[in-house]
Amino acid sequence: MAIDDNAAEQAMASMRRWQDAFNSRDPSLQVAEMHFPHHRLAGSVLNSWVTAEEWIAGQPAIDRQLRDEEWHYTKIESINAVQGNSEKVHLVIRMSRRRRDDTEYIGFDTLWIFTKVDGRWGAKLRSSYLASPNQLAGTFQDTRS
Repeated sequence: MAIDDNAAEQAMASMRRWQDAFNSRDPSLQVAEMHFPHHRLAGSVLNSWVTAEEWIAGQPAIDRQLRDEEWHYTKIESINAVQGNSEKVHLVIRMSRRRRDDTEYIGFDTLWIFTKVDGRWGAKLRSSYLASPNQLAGTFQDTRS
């Protein structure tokens, strides 16, 4: 499949904005780069958030986990569009969670699928390979229960 370069650039720009918002821990800016319902596959656990409000409600738990990990920021090590057309792009990304001294304490590969809905690009689905079981514990709970 040939990749639509313009769509890939727009999807990557949306991903970078999402990542900047993640690093600033600003959920409202993160959801501006997402489409709902939004889905995340972590390990073999699929979580779905129907609304932005539902997703935002889970962010305090993520904030606590990141503090416990001594997280300072997450860096995109690499980002590549591997498939895409004018309405959907698959991005393969290598992420690196880092401490204040800039050392990586966990790196993982992830696939993000961005879609263009009503003229706006946003993340619709993602699947991550996390290197540590403690990254899964409590992080990806379904907030609807």
